[in-house]
Amino acid sequence: MPEVEITATENGPLKVTGPLTLTDVDGNVYDLSERGKAVYLCRCGGSTNKPFCDGTHSKTAFEAAERAVAEADSA
Repeated sequence: MPEVEITATENGPLKVTGPLTLTDVDGNVYDLSERGKAVYLCRCGGSTNKPFCDGTHSKTAFEAAERAVAEADSA
């Protein structure tokens, strides 16, 4: 069975691929049938189509922290 994969894009949305169900805070399930193989979720907070990305990040100069932070040495 395919796994869900979430990828942070460069200063943009989260790309989610694989079999998934997206549910809002009230328990309503989003219909993802028209979205193809990937869903792009907003990280900038500016999308008018939340939780989905609408490209607003490119107009607001959104800068994301998409790289993992290395753990500090415990020595």
